[in-house]
Amino acid sequence: MGIEGHKVEPRSQEFVIPQEVMLGPGQQLFDFAARCLSEFLDALPVGNQGLQLGFSFSFPCHQTGLDKSTLISWTKGFRCSGVEGQDVVQLLRDAIQRQGTYSIDVVAVVNDTVGTMMGCEPGVGPCEVGLVVDTGTNACYMEEARHVAVLDEDRGRVCISVEWGSFSDDGALGPVLTIFDRTLDHESLNLGAQRFEKMIGGLYLGELVRLVLAHLARCGVLFGGYTSPALLRQGGILLEHVAEMEDPSAGAARVHAILQDLGLNPRASDAEFVQHVCAAVCTRAAQLCAAALAAVLSRLQHSREQQTLQIAVATGGRVFERHPRFLSILQETVMLLAPECDVSFIPSVDGGGQGVAMVTAVAARLAAHRCLLEETLAPFRLTREQLAAVQAQMREAMAKGLQGEASSLRMLPTYIRDTPDGSERGDFLALDLGGTNFRVLLVRVATGGVQITSQIYSIPECVAQGSGQQLFDHIVDCIVDFQEKQGLSGQSLPLGFTFSFPCMQLGLDQGILLNWTKGFNASDCEGQDVVCLLREAIGRRQAVELNVVAIVNDTVGTMMSCGYEDPHCEVGLIVELEVCGSLEGDWELLEHSVWHREMLERGRPRLLCELTTGWSNSRVQQTCLELAVCWGEEGKAFTQGTGTNACYMEELRNVASVAGDSGHMCINMEWGAFGDDGSLSMLSTCFDASVDQASINPGKQRFEKMISGMYLGEIVRHTLLHLTSLGVLFRGQQTQRLQTRDIFKTKFLSEIESDSLALRQVRAILEDLGLSLTSDDALMVLEVCQAVSQRAAQLCGAGVAAVVEKIRENRGLEELTVSVGVDGTLYKLHPHFSSLVAATVRELAPRCVVTFLQSEDGSGKGAALVTAVACRLAQMTCV
Repeated sequence: MGIEGHKVEPRSQEFVIPQEVMLGPGQQLFDFAARCLSEFLDALPVGNQGLQLGFSFSFPCHQTGLDKSTLISWTKGFRCSGVEGQDVVQLLRDAIQRQGTYSIDVVAVVNDTVGTMMGCEPGVGPCEVGLVVDTGTNACYMEEARHVAVLDEDRGRVCISVEWGSFSDDGALGPVLTIFDRTLDHESLNLGAQRFEKMIGGLYLGELVRLVLAHLARCGVLFGGYTSPALLRQGGILLEHVAEMEDPSAGAARVHAILQDLGLNPRASDAEFVQHVCAAVCTRAAQLCAAALAAVLSRLQHSREQQTLQIAVATGGRVFERHPRFLSILQETVMLLAPECDVSFIPSVDGGGQGVAMVTAVAARLAAHRCLLEETLAPFRLTREQLAAVQAQMREAMAKGLQGEASSLRMLPTYIRDTPDGSERGDFLALDLGGTNFRVLLVRVATGGVQITSQIYSIPECVAQGSGQQLFDHIVDCIVDFQEKQGLSGQSLPLGFTFSFPCMQLGLDQGILLNWTKGFNASDCEGQDVVCLLREAIGRRQAVELNVVAIVNDTVGTMMSCGYEDPHCEVGLIVELEVCGSLEGDWELLEHSVWHREMLERGRPRLLCELTTGWSNSRVQQTCLELAVCWGEEGKAFTQGTGTNACYMEELRNVASVAGDSGHMCINMEWGAFGDDGSLSMLSTCFDASVDQASINPGKQRFEKMISGMYLGEIVRHTLLHLTSLGVLFRGQQTQRLQTRDIFKTKFLSEIESDSLALRQVRAILEDLGLSLTSDDALMVLEVCQAVSQRAAQLCGAGVAAVVEKIRENRGLEELTVSVGVDGTLYKLHPHFSSLVAATVRELAPRCVVTFLQSEDGSGKGAALVTAVACRLAQMTCV
């Protein structure tokens, strides 16, 4: 009722199932149940309201969900055809639908034992065991979750249905089986099965007594050696007869009356003998039941490491209700076998019906939460039509951008006109500036491949925010230092400059800085050609000769790096995990590196160069790539590359801003800004809007904010806050930690979605964030992470599909074979991102055969290869 504290008002009605229904077709049984349900509801004021139903189904089942249960085998005299191996909940749903009278949703299936335990009245202590001895018998108990392998959990408890009626089906109870047990089993509907139940269950106690009495009569011990047809007929003696005959208060007269009803003429001494037989059969049943219960209680006591286990056992079933001494014998035997357990026995309320209703109420709450979760995540689950629309919108924006029309895609020419063809040779310098640290590299391109030597240098904060002249002088000083260490002093090598800040490129070696980002604010640089600033600094340094050939965007470098290995590589893609953070707080990122064990063994370095001692240069470079991280001085801060971007080789004739009708031009799409014109508004959720409004550039980079790792964690956090406010998560309790911006790192998505992580590990990750949660909460958080990252990967795939389809149509090909060079920690480290991108491209661009190649250092090796290609083309022009 939910008023005046805990208040429950059960109403019930019993229906007798005819024998022909118990043995007939399964549909007949469930149609009978649906008719009884309608008849019951006809007498109640339920009207047309939707009703939620809990289904107590007390037969051995394999339960795969709260509302999914497959019948293993019939027991208790049932043998309905077409039911074993079927989901009994679905069979009941089908029958209710055929009945068509009421709107009923079956939300939970529960066996009567669990219902008995769950219906235990509050206030009697922890009721964690249910015991039913009815026509059959079973027990359930609350097991430590860590002991249940299928759950893969390490905390909490879960209700286990023992299904102990089948105990001894393997012959374990052979020594205590009598000839009467074997005869009963041979005459049963399930020969060799449910052997323990056949020694305890109320369906069988009367039959055991009948078999013993018939045997004694044949031996001349009872009834003067006379039997009757009723005594020899199966089912002639029922549990009710046994209970009445054993009851001391009934007296001999009642025993004589029951025996006479069986067509017998008992002597005066027969009544006492019959009472002894009834007592022996029922005492054995109670003692066997107590032995099994003691085993359960002892397990709980040992697993919980308690000297004395205090526990309540809920009991239910007709044997408890009708047999006068069954419970007392059970209690005495349990005390004897499990003296370390202090057990209270609590009779069930309403035959376990209230417990089933309680389970149903919980299931209804969970079902309501599931609906709210699905409703919340629905906008993240994009259809093929929505993805195709994104692809078409991007194609339109690409065309406008190439023609210089208003577009959210800037489509910037990079003045790179070719990809590596494998003939490039020589030594090249590369400079990679993208954060508070930068790298200088020597790249040797030879017949055997590419060899890289590199050094990482720090840019002090005072330099990054000082004058432009001071910044570029510092960079040149570091280049000179690197040349001296490599024995290159006095040599004028071609240099490629990866400059990962927003630029407008006017030529291969001309790039106008639009604005500083990532903590840089050097004066007199914005609006200037950064290559000229570098050359001027070179000029101020005496006896230094450097030939700056190209300025390179990191996305272009990625494409060129992969293009050296695969001539079909004409697309570059970057999808980063995070953009910035603290090394102190994000040391775990190291664990994703292929070399993380060595890094951890060497300890946390003050400078990355200390970490690289003894490593080959290629491994240093690869480690930096895998992490996409450069550490600040003292290891306090780091910055990473761009959020997401793409480039590709466009036909020069389509690029309005560059003269020429033949050849190709690499286009830097700057696709992070796609949708800034509102074209993605239909896909944007309220959570995207919250993240955008809290960003440093509201209304900008909308595509990037739906894809890049910098934002995915925040989208998840806002989604979790919303679900918490609805009461779906964390019991509706808001936590200060979850309300902290950027507390939910995108790396957590990668960890939580990892196929190798168990649910308990997922929960541990979330608990480290200060979130108190249940296993259901952990599963829902996992679903949120999956929905957000799947949308990101699908949107990225839709963008790639737009690019490769444009290349195919540009060239008038029926089918295009093309490779995409990819860099970025989100793509590389997230367990499913790369496969989701590839699957989306296959679906949206079926006429393109696309291979994805992971880049080996696009910002370093790629810059050198851009320079190498430029040198090769320059030599060809001279020739």
